[in-house]
Amino acid sequence: MFAVIVSGGKQHRVIEGEVVRLERLPGAPGEEVVFEKVLMVSEGDDVSVGQPYVTGSSVKGEVISHLRGKKVNILKFKRRQGYMRRQGHRQWYTEVRITGIQA
Repeated sequence: MFAVIVSGGKQHRVIEGEVVRLERLPGAPGEEVVFEKVLMVSEGDDVSVGQPYVTGSSVKGEVISHLRGKKVNILKFKRRQGYMRRQGHRQWYTEVRITGIQA
Protein backbone atom coordinates (compact mmCIF):
# COMPACT_ATOMS: atom_id res chain seq x y z
CA MET A 1 0.00 0.00 0.00
CA PHE A 2 1.33 3.43 -0.92
CA ALA A 3 0.08 7.00 -1.14
CA VAL A 4 1.10 10.21 -2.87
CA ILE A 5 1.01 13.26 -0.57
CA VAL A 6 1.69 16.97 -0.97
CA SER A 7 4.04 18.65 1.50
CA GLY A 8 6.03 21.82 1.04
CA GLY A 9 4.76 22.28 -2.51
CA LYS A 10 6.20 18.92 -3.57
CA GLN A 11 4.68 15.50 -4.15
CA HIS A 12 6.05 12.47 -2.30
CA ARG A 13 5.28 8.77 -2.78
CA VAL A 14 5.23 7.19 0.68
CA ILE A 15 4.73 3.71 2.11
CA GLU A 16 4.13 2.72 5.71
CA GLY A 17 7.32 2.44 7.77
CA GLU A 18 9.36 4.58 5.35
CA VAL A 19 11.44 7.56 6.53
CA VAL A 20 11.02 10.58 4.23
CA ARG A 21 12.80 13.93 4.22
CA LEU A 22 10.31 16.80 3.83
CA GLU A 23 10.49 20.59 3.93
CA ARG A 24 10.63 21.93 7.50
CA LEU A 25 7.44 21.09 9.43
CA PRO A 26 6.31 22.47 12.78
CA GLY A 27 6.49 20.05 15.69
CA ALA A 28 9.05 18.63 18.04
CA PRO A 29 10.68 15.23 17.55
CA GLY A 30 8.30 12.49 18.67
CA GLU A 31 5.13 14.42 17.78
CA GLU A 32 2.60 13.13 15.28
CA VAL A 33 1.82 14.92 12.00
CA VAL A 34 -1.17 14.28 9.75
CA PHE A 35 -1.12 14.92 6.01
CA GLU A 36 -4.63 15.64 4.70
CA LYS A 37 -3.55 16.48 1.13
CA VAL A 38 -3.48 12.97 -0.35
CA LEU A 39 -3.46 12.85 -4.15
CA MET A 40 -3.58 9.08 -4.62
CA VAL A 41 -3.90 5.90 -2.56
CA SER A 42 -3.12 2.45 -3.93
CA GLU A 43 -3.74 -0.87 -2.21
CA GLY A 44 -2.93 -3.66 -4.63
CA ASP A 45 -5.24 -3.31 -7.64
CA ASP A 46 -7.54 -0.86 -5.80
CA VAL A 47 -6.41 2.65 -6.79
CA SER A 48 -8.10 5.87 -5.62
CA VAL A 49 -7.20 9.09 -7.39
CA GLY A 50 -8.41 12.43 -6.04
CA GLN A 51 -9.78 15.49 -7.79
CA PRO A 52 -7.53 17.10 -6.53
CA TYR A 53 -7.46 15.22 -3.18
CA VAL A 54 -8.85 11.84 -2.10
CA THR A 55 -11.74 12.52 0.29
CA GLY A 56 -11.63 10.80 3.66
CA SER A 57 -8.01 9.73 3.41
CA SER A 58 -5.00 10.82 5.41
CA VAL A 59 -1.42 9.82 6.10
CA LYS A 60 0.00 9.86 9.62
CA GLY A 61 3.65 10.23 10.49
CA GLU A 62 5.99 10.81 13.40
CA VAL A 63 8.62 13.56 13.42
CA ILE A 64 12.06 12.01 13.92
CA SER A 65 14.34 15.04 13.70
CA HIS A 66 15.00 18.43 12.15
CA LEU A 67 18.20 18.80 10.15
CA ARG A 68 19.83 20.89 7.46
CA GLY A 69 20.87 19.83 3.98
CA LYS A 70 24.14 20.31 2.17
CA LYS A 71 25.34 23.82 1.49
CA VAL A 72 24.42 25.32 -1.87
CA ASN A 73 26.94 27.93 -3.07
CA ILE A 74 25.63 30.84 -5.12
CA LEU A 75 28.17 32.76 -7.20
CA LYS A 76 27.49 35.85 -9.31
CA PHE A 77 30.37 36.93 -11.50
CA LYS A 78 30.91 39.40 -14.33
CA ARG A 79 34.24 39.22 -16.06
CA ARG A 80 36.46 42.27 -16.31
CA GLN A 81 34.11 44.34 -14.14
CA GLY A 82 35.51 43.59 -10.70
CA TYR A 83 32.13 42.16 -9.72
CA MET A 84 31.79 38.93 -7.74
CA ARG A 85 29.21 38.04 -5.08
CA ARG A 86 29.20 34.85 -3.04
CA GLN A 87 26.35 33.53 -0.98
CA GLY A 88 25.55 30.21 0.66
CA HIS A 89 22.34 28.53 1.75
CA ARG A 90 21.46 25.44 3.78
CA GLN A 91 17.85 24.30 3.60
CA TRP A 92 16.02 23.00 6.70
CA TYR A 93 14.42 19.54 6.44
CA THR A 94 12.32 17.35 8.70
CA GLU A 95 12.66 13.58 8.78
CA VAL A 96 9.28 11.89 9.18
CA ARG A 97 8.54 8.18 9.66
CA ILE A 98 5.22 7.23 8.05
CA THR A 99 3.16 5.33 10.62
CA GLY A 100 -0.14 4.81 8.83
CA ILE A 101 -2.14 5.32 5.64
CA GLN A 102 -5.91 5.62 5.91
CA ALA A 103 -7.74 5.15 2.60
